[in-house]
Amino acid sequence: MPTLATINSLKMQLFGNKKHLDTREADWIEGAKRGERRSQKAIYDMLSAKMMAVCMRYMGDKDSAEDVLQDGFVTLFSKIDSYSGAGSFEGWARKIFVNTALMSLRKKDALKDSEDVDAARGIVSEEPSAIQKIGYKDLIAMIAALPPGFRTVFNMYVLEGYSHKEIAKELGISETTSRSQLQRARLLLQSKIKERY
Repeated sequence: MPTLATINSLKMQLFGNKKHLDTREADWIEGAKRGERRSQKAIYDMLSAKMMAVCMRYMGDKDSAEDVLQDGFVTLFSKIDSYSGAGSFEGWARKIFVNTALMSLRKKDALKDSEDVDAARGIVSEEPSAIQKIGYKDLIAMIAALPPGFRTVFNMYVLEGYSHKEIAKELGISETTSRSQLQRARLLLQSKIKERY
C-alpha cells in the first residue's frame, strides 16, 4: 500500500506545486506593480497566448487582434495597482482584454450594420446536432469569421457570460439588437457548420 508521502509526491509530479505557482505569480504581480521589467515579461509570457485567443475571438483577424493584445497589456500594466489579489489574476486580466477589444470595435463602429430582431425572424435553424461533429479550432475559426457585430455579441453572451442588458450597455445598443445579433450569429454558425459537415 502506498504511503501518504508517495501519494503526495505523485500529486506533485502530476499537478505541480500549486502553492509555489501562486507564490511565483504573486511575486510577479508585486514586481510589476513596482515597474520591474522582468516581472512584466513573466506576466506577459504567462498570459499572452490565452489573451491572444480572446482578442482573436473578438477581432476576427490576426493584425487587429495583435493591436488589441498590445493595447491590453499597456492597460494591464498601467492598472495593475488596482488588482487587489481577490479572485483570479487571469480573470481580472481577461476583463481588461475584453474591454480593450470592445473599445476597438466601438471605434470601428462594428455594430453599425446591426439589424433588429424582426429581420431575423424569417431565418430557420437547421440540424443543431451538426455542432457535435466540429472540432474546437474549427469552431473558433468560424466564430472569428462572423461579421463584427455578430461575433462581438456572440462572444460576450456565450463565451464571457454577459447578459443582453449588460451587452446593450457596453456597446450602446438596445437589448433587442443584442438578442438579434446573437440569434443571427447562431444561425450563421449553424449554417456554416452544416455546409462543412
